Amino acid sequence: MFSRAKPYAFGLAAIVAAALGAPTEVQAGARDKVFFQGVAGEWTGPGEIIAGKYKGTKFTCTLAGLPEEDSVGITLDGYCRVGMFKQPMKATIRAEGRNNYKGVFLDGADGKGLDIVSGNVSGQRMVVGIKRAKLNGAMIARLQGKNTMTVTISVKVQDQMIPVIGMSLNRRSEEIAVGSIK
Repeated sequence: MFSRAKPYAFGLAAIVAAALGAPTEVQAGARDKVFFQGVAGEWTGPGEIIAGKYKGTKFTCTLAGLPEEDSVGITLDGYCRVGMFKQPMKATIRAEGRNNYKGVFLDGADGKGLDIVSGNVSGQRMVVGIKRAKLNGAMIARLQGKNTMTVTISVKVQDQMIPVIGMSLNRRSEEIAVGSIK
């Protein structure tokens, strides 16, 4: 009797897990893809360096979010401006394996940028681990509604994460001229 009950119990456990929403790799990928599609589009807004040598430096960024077509992920490409100086900005983040992300910021840690070494999407928030030589940190991007995204970059100092850059981006929308012809 128990030999028949075991397959039934495992089948019942699978049904209960599915009913409770236990994520499968496909479901997680689909949910993550929804997040990246929400980041697609043109973004612009102010930022500030909030710690370190350049604390208080304000800048403005303009970025285009382009979802990956072949995989789950996104490329953010554009620039940030401080006064009359303009710096190209680019980050590419792609799914690698189950519930993990890899990528590069600028040209990666081998160049003048950072490597994206881990990541996770949860609802309207993505957290990625960043690394360059002995520097470790995290970037958190949070969608707040359809047209606002906040980005915080923190670095690890001893055993504490210290926010060093904060940005508040708004989705750039095309304004349509409305009028009448007489």
